[in-house]
Amino acid sequence: MSGPIVIEDVVCPHCADLCDDLRLVVEGNRITAVEVECPAARAFFLGYQVETVTPKVRGADAEWGSAVEEAARILGRAVSPLVVGLSTTACDAQRVAVELGEAVGACIDTPYAAFYGARALALQEVGEATCTLGEIKNRAALVIVWGADPMVTHPRHLSRYAVDPPGLFVPRGRRDRTLIVVDVCRTRTADVADLFLQVAPDQDYEVLGVLRARLKNHAVTVGEVGGRPLNTWEALLERMKACRYGIIFYGTGLTMSRGGVESVAQLMHLVSDLNAHTRFSVMAMRGPLGFGNVVGSLKVLCWQTGYPFAINFARGYPRYNPGEFTASELLERQEVDAVLVVGADPVEYLPPRLAAMLGRLPTVVLAPRLNRTARQATVFFPTAVYGISAPGTMFRVDRIPLRTRQVLESPLPTDAAVLRRLLSRIQALRRQSTLLRTSGTAYDLNDAQTRHAD
Repeated sequence: MSGPIVIEDVVCPHCADLCDDLRLVVEGNRITAVEVECPAARAFFLGYQVETVTPKVRGADAEWGSAVEEAARILGRAVSPLVVGLSTTACDAQRVAVELGEAVGACIDTPYAAFYGARALALQEVGEATCTLGEIKNRAALVIVWGADPMVTHPRHLSRYAVDPPGLFVPRGRRDRTLIVVDVCRTRTADVADLFLQVAPDQDYEVLGVLRARLKNHAVTVGEVGGRPLNTWEALLERMKACRYGIIFYGTGLTMSRGGVESVAQLMHLVSDLNAHTRFSVMAMRGPLGFGNVVGSLKVLCWQTGYPFAINFARGYPRYNPGEFTASELLERQEVDAVLVVGADPVEYLPPRLAAMLGRLPTVVLAPRLNRTARQATVFFPTAVYGISAPGTMFRVDRIPLRTRQVLESPLPTDAAVLRRLLSRIQALRRQSTLLRTSGTAYDLNDAQTRHAD
């Protein structure tokens, strides 16, 4: 009997940091140890199990062929389908999902659109001075975290990339760096920071505006901004100007505050202005735990359609309009008649009212386990987990692509394989329908049967 196998340099896809230094111990076809200082990664790998290998149709076990037929019927007959998710699946599956969405005239959206929407719109308006995690590790002397809590959402972000590790120009690591947290409440990241600046709720825009004004030597007559004295923010600005290399990480605390888009735009303007004095960058803390390839979904959508999210294919070509074609707004207006969920569990993050609306729609779900959305799906396909039982490409938080590995054998197909099969069947049904119509026969996608027109 063969002994344990040690697999090194494994990529963890559980958060967008995609740490690529994990060491796994595999015995038989089971992961028995994960050598990394990250409880989230250990739970992800050690908790892996195949719950079912059988698709389900309306809660009952079904054969793969009949499940594919039912899913193809649901998506093929829909007038206003929605494709949502893509955040935990690999880029090859995301590409097929876009192709399928285009074929059925669907809207395509990613989870977490409230955050990424604000970033994308601000980016379109201002632009972004950004960098890689390698640059931060080797150069950053001042690290500011604004409205984010990476100690929770990206557990190794500070220890592996941003604060603790020694770098080329910060050889002593943590002792050469200053960590400042700006947030509306004290977080776990604030607990380990050198300085915590608590800002009043929904006043990030005002604070950023004052920082920009003072950077340009404009007079500011107010004595207090964001619940803190003006000289507090002026001292922060002096730290920014004096550092050799600075980085601001921002998260949902900023994007989901009042005027989120404009707040992010102000931050990007501030970083751009700071580059007249020193080297400064900005980076979004993309994807909390469980959303490891949100960056990849945005990249794939951009290179496939030209747009990052909220895309509509109803006219046969991509149209982009956040607020009109985002998943939450479509559900709110009841403009969806079928849903395909890939690489997400929207019932977990949607407001309860919208989650209930989703539960009343014909839904096709691809997921490695029976999550909350899968339990109420019309058709559920169990699929392999990228990074454990399937290889695939994902994008790190700084937009660097990494290849995840297959470390265990799996009886399940990948998301990409199931999507290709669905797309092929939908296309076959439509070709058959077209052929029958031209021959004087009507084809009903609702029951996948033909009937002769008298």
